[in-house]
Amino acid sequence: MQTYLNIIQKVLNEGVKKTDRTGTGVLAIAGAMFEHNMADGYPLLTTKKMPFKIMAAELEFFIKGITDKQWLLDRNCHIWDEWCNPKKVPYAHDEETKLKMKNERDLGAIYGFQWRHFNADYENYNTDYAGKGVDQLKNLISAIKNDPSSRRLIVSAWNPCMLDQMALPPCHYLFQITVIDGKLNLLWNQRSVDTMLGLPFNISSYALLLHLLAKETGLKEGKLVGFLADTHIYLNHLDGAKEQLTRDPNKYPLPRIETIQQSSGQAKNFSIFDWQYIDTELQGYESYPRIPLPIAV
Repeated sequence: MQTYLNIIQKVLNEGVKKTDRTGTGVLAIAGAMFEHNMADGYPLLTTKKMPFKIMAAELEFFIKGITDKQWLLDRNCHIWDEWCNPKKVPYAHDEETKLKMKNERDLGAIYGFQWRHFNADYENYNTDYAGKGVDQLKNLISAIKNDPSSRRLIVSAWNPCMLDQMALPPCHYLFQITVIDGKLNLLWNQRSVDTMLGLPFNISSYALLLHLLAKETGLKEGKLVGFLADTHIYLNHLDGAKEQLTRDPNKYPLPRIETIQQSSGQAKNFSIFDWQYIDTELQGYESYPRIPLPIAV
Protein backbone atom coordinates (compact mmCIF):
# COMPACT_ATOMS: atom_id res chain seq x y z
CA MET A 1 0.00 0.00 0.00
CA GLN A 2 1.59 3.18 -1.20
CA THR A 3 -0.43 5.24 1.31
CA TYR A 4 1.33 3.53 4.20
CA LEU A 5 4.77 3.92 2.61
CA ASN A 6 4.01 7.62 2.09
CA ILE A 7 3.51 7.98 5.84
CA ILE A 8 6.89 6.35 6.49
CA GLN A 9 8.54 8.69 3.99
CA LYS A 10 6.84 11.73 5.53
CA VAL A 11 8.12 10.85 9.02
CA LEU A 12 11.65 10.29 7.70
CA ASN A 13 11.57 13.57 5.76
CA GLU A 14 9.85 15.81 8.29
CA GLY A 15 10.18 14.04 11.63
CA VAL A 16 11.74 15.80 14.61
CA LYS A 17 13.68 13.90 17.25
CA LYS A 18 11.99 13.79 20.64
CA THR A 19 12.09 11.71 23.81
CA ASP A 20 9.33 9.27 24.65
CA ARG A 21 7.93 7.22 27.52
CA THR A 22 10.00 4.15 26.64
CA GLY A 23 13.32 6.00 26.60
CA THR A 24 14.08 4.77 23.06
CA GLY A 25 13.64 8.07 21.24
CA VAL A 26 11.62 8.77 18.09
CA LEU A 27 11.30 10.83 14.95
CA ALA A 28 7.80 12.33 15.09
CA ILE A 29 5.41 14.43 13.04
CA ALA A 30 2.16 16.11 14.07
CA GLY A 31 -0.52 14.38 12.07
CA ALA A 32 -0.97 12.03 9.12
CA MET A 33 -3.87 10.29 7.42
CA PHE A 34 -4.35 6.78 6.10
CA GLU A 35 -7.07 6.03 3.54
CA HIS A 36 -7.98 2.81 1.71
CA ASN A 37 -10.90 1.60 -0.38
CA MET A 38 -11.79 -1.96 0.62
CA ALA A 39 -12.81 -2.69 -2.97
CA ASP A 40 -9.09 -2.64 -3.78
CA GLY A 41 -8.41 -5.59 -1.47
CA TYR A 42 -7.67 -6.30 2.16
CA PRO A 43 -4.97 -3.85 3.38
CA LEU A 44 -2.40 -6.26 4.73
CA LEU A 45 1.13 -5.09 3.96
CA THR A 46 2.91 -6.87 1.14
CA THR A 47 6.18 -4.95 1.61
CA LYS A 48 6.83 -7.13 4.65
CA LYS A 49 5.24 -10.36 5.88
CA MET A 50 2.40 -9.83 8.36
CA PRO A 51 0.96 -12.42 10.81
CA PHE A 52 -2.76 -12.27 10.01
CA LYS A 53 -3.94 -14.84 12.56
CA ILE A 54 -2.19 -13.07 15.45
CA MET A 55 -3.88 -9.80 14.55
CA ALA A 56 -7.26 -11.51 14.11
CA ALA A 57 -6.95 -13.21 17.50
CA GLU A 58 -6.35 -9.84 19.17
CA LEU A 59 -9.47 -8.43 17.48
CA GLU A 60 -11.58 -11.34 18.76
CA PHE A 61 -10.11 -10.65 22.21
CA PHE A 62 -11.34 -7.04 21.98
CA ILE A 63 -14.77 -7.93 20.57
CA LYS A 64 -15.38 -10.37 23.43
CA GLY A 65 -14.27 -7.81 26.04
CA ILE A 66 -11.66 -10.20 27.50
CA THR A 67 -8.86 -8.80 29.68
CA ASP A 68 -6.97 -12.03 30.48
CA LYS A 69 -3.54 -12.14 28.83
CA GLN A 70 -3.60 -15.94 29.06
CA TRP A 71 -6.42 -16.07 26.49
CA LEU A 72 -4.04 -14.51 23.98
CA LEU A 73 -1.11 -16.72 24.96
CA ASP A 74 -3.26 -19.81 24.47
CA ARG A 75 -3.71 -18.68 20.85
CA ASN A 76 -0.03 -17.92 20.29
CA CYS A 77 -0.69 -14.17 20.32
CA HIS A 78 2.09 -12.32 22.14
CA ILE A 79 1.17 -8.70 21.42
CA TRP A 80 0.42 -7.93 25.08
CA ASP A 81 3.10 -10.05 26.79
CA GLU A 82 5.07 -7.15 28.27
CA TRP A 83 2.15 -5.25 29.79
CA CYS A 84 -0.33 -5.71 32.64
CA ASN A 85 -2.80 -3.93 34.90
CA PRO A 86 -0.78 -1.09 36.53
CA LYS A 87 -2.86 -1.43 39.70
CA LYS A 88 -1.25 -4.86 40.16
CA VAL A 89 2.26 -4.09 38.89
CA PRO A 90 3.07 -0.37 38.47
CA TYR A 91 4.88 0.36 35.21
CA ALA A 92 8.68 0.70 35.40
CA HIS A 93 11.76 0.02 33.24
CA ASP A 94 13.86 -2.10 35.62
CA GLU A 95 14.25 -5.78 34.78
CA GLU A 96 12.58 -7.04 37.97
CA THR A 97 9.44 -5.01 37.28
CA LYS A 98 9.42 -6.01 33.60
CA LEU A 99 9.42 -9.67 34.64
CA LYS A 100 6.55 -9.09 37.08
CA MET A 101 4.60 -7.29 34.37
CA LYS A 102 5.14 -10.17 31.97
CA ASN A 103 4.00 -12.76 34.52
CA GLU A 104 0.81 -10.89 35.51
CA ARG A 105 -2.10 -12.03 33.35
CA ASP A 106 -4.56 -9.22 34.15
CA LEU A 107 -4.44 -6.43 31.53
CA GLY A 108 -7.00 -4.23 33.24
CA ALA A 109 -9.82 -2.21 31.66
CA ILE A 110 -8.33 -2.01 28.14
CA TYR A 111 -9.93 -1.68 24.70
CA GLY A 112 -12.40 -4.56 24.66
CA PHE A 113 -13.58 -3.88 28.20
CA GLN A 114 -14.49 -0.32 27.19
CA TRP A 115 -16.10 -1.51 23.95
CA ARG A 116 -18.35 -3.98 25.79
CA HIS A 117 -18.61 -2.67 29.39
CA PHE A 118 -17.77 1.03 29.23
CA ASN A 119 -17.21 2.53 32.70
CA ALA A 120 -18.24 -0.58 34.64
CA ASP A 121 -16.30 -1.02 37.87
CA TYR A 122 -13.26 -3.14 37.03
CA GLU A 123 -12.33 -5.93 39.43
CA ASN A 124 -10.29 -8.68 37.77
CA TYR A 125 -9.77 -10.54 34.48
CA ASN A 126 -12.01 -13.45 35.62
CA THR A 127 -14.95 -11.38 36.90
CA ASP A 128 -18.33 -11.78 35.18
CA TYR A 129 -19.22 -8.37 33.73
CA ALA A 130 -22.41 -9.47 31.93
CA GLY A 131 -24.92 -6.61 31.88
CA LYS A 132 -22.47 -4.15 33.45
CA GLY A 133 -21.44 -0.86 31.92
CA VAL A 134 -22.39 0.30 28.42
CA ASP A 135 -22.12 -2.26 25.62
CA GLN A 136 -21.02 0.19 22.95
CA LEU A 137 -20.39 -2.45 20.30
CA LYS A 138 -23.84 -4.00 20.70
CA ASN A 139 -25.43 -0.55 20.60
CA LEU A 140 -23.40 0.36 17.52
CA ILE A 141 -24.59 -2.66 15.53
CA SER A 142 -28.20 -2.05 16.53
CA ALA A 143 -27.93 1.58 15.45
CA ILE A 144 -26.34 0.70 12.08
CA LYS A 145 -29.21 -1.69 11.37
CA ASN A 146 -31.98 0.65 12.53
CA ASP A 147 -30.62 4.12 11.72
CA PRO A 148 -27.80 3.81 9.18
CA SER A 149 -27.92 7.52 8.32
CA SER A 150 -26.92 8.43 11.90
CA ARG A 151 -23.75 10.44 12.44
CA ARG A 152 -23.47 9.15 16.00
CA LEU A 153 -22.19 5.65 15.25
CA ILE A 154 -19.19 5.91 17.57
CA VAL A 155 -17.31 3.55 19.91
CA SER A 156 -14.79 5.05 22.33
CA ALA A 157 -12.06 3.21 24.21
CA TRP A 158 -10.88 6.44 25.86
CA ASN A 159 -12.28 6.57 29.39
CA PRO A 160 -10.52 9.25 31.49
CA CYS A 161 -12.02 7.76 34.66
CA MET A 162 -10.19 4.45 34.15
CA LEU A 163 -6.89 5.25 32.45
CA ASP A 164 -4.97 4.26 35.59
CA GLN A 165 -6.54 0.78 35.37
CA MET A 166 -5.34 0.01 31.85
CA ALA A 167 -2.17 -1.82 30.83
CA LEU A 168 -1.75 1.00 28.31
CA PRO A 169 -4.06 3.97 27.67
CA PRO A 170 -5.63 3.27 24.27
CA CYS A 171 -3.51 4.38 21.31
CA HIS A 172 -6.35 3.95 18.82
CA TYR A 173 -8.96 5.46 21.09
CA LEU A 174 -12.14 5.84 19.00
CA PHE A 175 -13.76 4.61 15.82
CA GLN A 176 -16.81 5.81 13.92
CA ILE A 177 -19.00 4.21 11.28
CA THR A 178 -20.63 6.10 8.44
CA VAL A 179 -23.00 4.48 5.95
CA ILE A 180 -23.09 6.19 2.55
CA ASP A 181 -24.60 4.75 -0.62
CA GLY A 182 -25.07 1.34 0.98
CA LYS A 183 -21.41 1.12 1.99
CA LEU A 184 -20.09 0.84 5.52
CA ASN A 185 -17.06 3.04 6.15
CA LEU A 186 -14.88 2.88 9.26
CA LEU A 187 -12.86 5.86 10.48
CA TRP A 188 -10.56 5.55 13.47
CA ASN A 189 -8.65 8.08 15.58
CA GLN A 190 -5.22 7.34 17.02
CA ARG A 191 -3.32 9.49 19.52
CA SER A 192 0.03 7.67 19.31
CA VAL A 193 1.23 5.86 16.19
CA ASP A 194 4.16 3.42 16.13
CA THR A 195 4.49 3.65 12.36
CA MET A 196 6.68 0.62 11.77
CA LEU A 197 5.41 -1.95 14.25
CA GLY A 198 1.94 -0.90 15.39
CA LEU A 199 0.33 0.91 12.46
CA PRO A 200 0.31 -2.08 10.06
CA PHE A 201 -1.55 -4.06 12.76
CA ASN A 202 -3.99 -1.19 13.37
CA ILE A 203 -4.75 -0.93 9.65
CA SER A 204 -5.41 -4.64 9.20
CA SER A 205 -7.35 -4.92 12.47
CA TYR A 206 -9.76 -2.10 11.68
CA ALA A 207 -10.10 -3.39 8.12
CA LEU A 208 -11.13 -6.76 9.54
CA LEU A 209 -13.56 -5.08 11.94
CA LEU A 210 -15.05 -3.13 9.01
CA HIS A 211 -15.45 -6.42 7.12
CA LEU A 212 -17.21 -8.09 10.07
CA LEU A 213 -19.55 -5.16 10.73
CA ALA A 214 -20.49 -4.99 7.05
CA LYS A 215 -21.17 -8.72 7.01
CA GLU A 216 -23.45 -8.54 10.03
CA THR A 217 -25.39 -5.49 8.85
CA GLY A 218 -25.72 -6.59 5.22
CA LEU A 219 -23.85 -3.59 3.84
CA LYS A 220 -21.05 -3.37 1.29
CA GLU A 221 -17.52 -2.64 2.43
CA GLY A 222 -16.51 0.98 1.87
CA LYS A 223 -13.53 3.06 2.97
CA LEU A 224 -11.11 2.65 5.85
CA VAL A 225 -9.71 5.95 7.13
CA GLY A 226 -7.25 6.59 9.95
CA PHE A 227 -6.67 9.99 11.55
CA LEU A 228 -3.20 9.77 13.08
CA ALA A 229 -1.87 12.27 15.63
CA ASP A 230 1.64 11.78 17.09
CA THR A 231 2.99 9.70 14.22
CA HIS A 232 6.50 8.46 14.92
CA ILE A 233 9.26 6.02 14.03
CA TYR A 234 11.43 4.72 16.87
CA LEU A 235 15.11 5.44 16.35
CA ASN A 236 15.90 1.72 16.48
CA HIS A 237 13.41 1.17 13.62
CA LEU A 238 15.03 3.59 11.14
CA ASP A 239 16.96 0.93 9.24
CA GLY A 240 13.81 -1.17 8.94
CA ALA A 241 11.87 1.86 7.67
CA LYS A 242 14.46 2.56 4.99
CA GLU A 243 14.50 -1.11 4.00
CA GLN A 244 10.75 -1.14 3.56
CA LEU A 245 10.87 1.90 1.28
CA THR A 246 13.12 -0.02 -1.12
CA ARG A 247 10.36 -2.57 -1.70
CA ASP A 248 7.79 -2.25 -4.47
CA PRO A 249 4.22 -2.18 -3.06
CA ASN A 250 2.86 -3.21 -6.46
CA LYS A 251 4.93 -6.39 -6.79
CA TYR A 252 2.26 -8.44 -4.98
CA PRO A 253 -1.50 -7.79 -5.21
CA LEU A 254 -3.44 -7.16 -2.02
CA PRO A 255 -5.03 -10.32 -0.60
CA ARG A 256 -8.71 -10.94 0.10
CA ILE A 257 -10.43 -12.28 3.19
CA GLU A 258 -13.44 -14.53 3.51
CA THR A 259 -15.46 -15.21 6.65
CA ILE A 260 -17.50 -18.38 6.93
CA GLN A 261 -21.20 -18.22 7.71
CA GLN A 262 -21.74 -19.57 11.20
CA SER A 263 -24.37 -22.22 11.92
CA SER A 264 -25.39 -24.39 14.81
CA GLY A 265 -27.52 -27.12 13.30
CA GLN A 266 -29.60 -24.63 11.37
CA ALA A 267 -28.92 -21.61 9.20
CA LYS A 268 -28.67 -18.31 11.02
CA ASN A 269 -27.49 -14.80 10.35
CA PHE A 270 -23.88 -13.91 10.93
CA SER A 271 -23.13 -12.44 14.36
CA ILE A 272 -19.90 -10.68 15.21
CA PHE A 273 -20.33 -11.85 18.80
CA ASP A 274 -20.14 -15.51 17.72
CA TRP A 275 -17.20 -14.89 15.41
CA GLN A 276 -13.84 -16.53 16.12
CA TYR A 277 -10.58 -15.51 14.51
CA ILE A 278 -10.30 -18.91 12.82
CA ASP A 279 -13.57 -18.17 10.96
CA THR A 280 -11.83 -15.69 8.66
CA GLU A 281 -9.40 -16.92 6.04
CA LEU A 282 -6.73 -14.90 4.26
CA GLN A 283 -6.62 -15.65 0.55
CA GLY A 284 -3.91 -15.00 -2.03
CA TYR A 285 -1.39 -13.40 0.31
CA GLU A 286 2.15 -12.99 -0.99
CA SER A 287 4.73 -10.60 0.41
CA TYR A 288 8.35 -9.64 0.85
CA PRO A 289 10.09 -11.24 3.88
CA ARG A 290 9.45 -9.92 7.39
CA ILE A 291 11.52 -7.06 8.79
CA PRO A 292 12.59 -7.75 12.40
CA LEU A 293 11.78 -4.76 14.64
CA PRO A 294 12.33 -4.59 18.42
CA ILE A 295 9.33 -3.53 20.51
CA ALA A 296 9.66 -0.50 22.77
CA VAL A 297 8.18 -1.16 26.24
